[in-house]
Amino acid sequence: MEVSYKKLWKILIDKEMKKKDLQADAAISWASVTKLSKGENVSMEVLIKVCKALECDIGDIVELIPGENDSTEG
Repeated sequence: MEVSYKKLWKILIDKEMKKKDLQADAAISWASVTKLSKGENVSMEVLIKVCKALECDIGDIVELIPGENDSTEG
């Protein structure tokens, strides 16, 4: 599974916020913002801080995208 934060960036655009505003409002490190920008995994703590700052739910900022090698068998 891959993680997509496209929804997060759309919310920032809608709220006329820049990444540095998100970093300050959510009290997260710049390294975490960079990971989000690159579509890398971040901790649940970071996601919760972002959600609190933006007053939204995790599903509003993160989307899981199945990869080519992901099987549907559990």
